[in-house]
Amino acid sequence: MPVEHLQAVPHLTTALNGPLLQLESLLLAEQTRIEAWLRGEWRKTPAPFYASVDLRNAGFKIAPVDTNLFPAGFNNLNPAFLPLCIQAMQAKIEQTCPTASNILLIAEDHTRNPFYLESLATLRDIIHKGGYRVRIGAFGADMTGPRVHRLGPGRELTIDPLSRQGDKLQAGDFVPCLIILNNDLISGVPPLLRDLDQPITPPPDLGWALRLKSEHFRHYRRVVEAFGEQLGIDPWLIKPLYRHCEGLDFLRREGEHCLARQVETLLEEIGRKYDEYGVDKQPFVVIKADAGTYGMGIMSVTDPAQVRNLNRRQRTRMSSMKGGGRVDRVILQEGVYTFETWGEAQSVAEPVVYMIDRFVVGGFYRVHTERGQQENLNAPGMHFQPLAFAESCNNPDEHRSPDAEPNRFYTYGVIARLALLAAAREMAALHTGG
Repeated sequence: MPVEHLQAVPHLTTALNGPLLQLESLLLAEQTRIEAWLRGEWRKTPAPFYASVDLRNAGFKIAPVDTNLFPAGFNNLNPAFLPLCIQAMQAKIEQTCPTASNILLIAEDHTRNPFYLESLATLRDIIHKGGYRVRIGAFGADMTGPRVHRLGPGRELTIDPLSRQGDKLQAGDFVPCLIILNNDLISGVPPLLRDLDQPITPPPDLGWALRLKSEHFRHYRRVVEAFGEQLGIDPWLIKPLYRHCEGLDFLRREGEHCLARQVETLLEEIGRKYDEYGVDKQPFVVIKADAGTYGMGIMSVTDPAQVRNLNRRQRTRMSSMKGGGRVDRVILQEGVYTFETWGEAQSVAEPVVYMIDRFVVGGFYRVHTERGQQENLNAPGMHFQPLAFAESCNNPDEHRSPDAEPNRFYTYGVIARLALLAAAREMAALHTGG
């Protein structure tokens, strides 16, 4: 997954850009009102520690398709905006634990992925340059001592085994004041993390063993309905429609009727919106595990018959997620085309926006040379184009076209922060039972 350090805005290859241009124009015109509304929402519901949001731009709509609360990929951000990352990190750590000096970063289990290790090293450096002592630890019975990973020239990363003394977690002899999770805990919350005296952020109950994408998008729907009412826009322009099914067993073909019925209902609903906006494209639905990441357990369909006639290979692929867990429930999400392309080869691309606290600190385009406008781009063969999101998201230019680079990026930043607000409400609901 190489990174190419070019900075430009991809070409939007569609004539179906009227609704989006109107939306972008409105967001620019209402910037002061939008930022005031968001500030008010953050006062009511503080933002998660950090997050990344995958967006899709179809020209006629733009919407988030995934929100990750344990983001990797920090190594793909534009290095020019490292100071903004550091400043946001300082503010969030001080807000989370004002007396913190020792920070423990908990990594994914058993990882030897060089790209993830580079992301960890970048995240470690951001925290360290904020004025904190940092160590990295990981779970794993096979970890009998520190593991040293050689990265680029002059760079290495040490991961220590975790242990516990009473109600304190430590890495080696390092006892942290604050624990930052960069592990999505898809296999559940380990006993080592239970009933600790040290603060942990993000909370372990936001891991994929407990969190559901359908629940996140339920909160997102409410956020954009309120936002749309404020600005007088159709929420559909910035949200994917969705359904969910549970009680599935792909290998035994259990739950296929529910799946086919929900696909049919969702395709009809998408079709009505396409008719309303004059979109001459085929509606499609993306089916994916209701928990988990890494682009596993995903398929696109355009007809209910496609889920009634899955072959064994398709059923096997859909039956498991990262960590080997069984998929027994899925989210069915309105498929959002990506009509942005990158480079001479016109490879399809989608923006990914990164935030620390409520601040947009960077982003990149995920680009895939072998995937199409309807397909998931989070797959082997992707590469990244880092972009100056930080400056652009904060400095739209009202004298330029709504679709010009800084203005399109401002739109991305607004939509990503709406998804972040949904995650904040999701987190608050977990702790209040709401």
